[in-house]
Amino acid sequence: MKQVFIFTDGACSGNPGPGGWGAILRYKDTEREISGGEADTTNNRMELLALINALRMLKEPCEITVCSDSKYVIDGLQKGWAKNWQKNGWRKSDKKPALNSDLWQQLLDLSAPHTLHYNWIKGHAGHAENERCDQLAVIQSQKYK
Repeated sequence: MKQVFIFTDGACSGNPGPGGWGAILRYKDTEREISGGEADTTNNRMELLALINALRMLKEPCEITVCSDSKYVIDGLQKGWAKNWQKNGWRKSDKKPALNSDLWQQLLDLSAPHTLHYNWIKGHAGHAENERCDQLAVIQSQKYK
């Protein structure tokens, strides 16, 4: 399997408010940057969309290292929260509805053919790819102000 690194970040002004996401996909010496945004969204939705859109770029099953500053995304996948929410009809253990179930469902579907590893990185701490993803996300969010 090809080994791919995916770096992601999301940004939102107001939360909810105008938001953006950015991602970098790296395979060997090749990098591709992608980004997008929405007029009225949340930071967590942008974090999810960054990874969703990066996974959509892959044409075959890969071994992926996901690098994100979002505990929400990393823990939701790595700790199995999203799969449990799905199994429980998109309800959390406290029986409250799981937020962003539409995006979590897409993320679970898109990640299924791949082998994922997770690397949580501290945001705004000088990590080059995280800083670049943040720039991409902020640029997109500003388009909706």
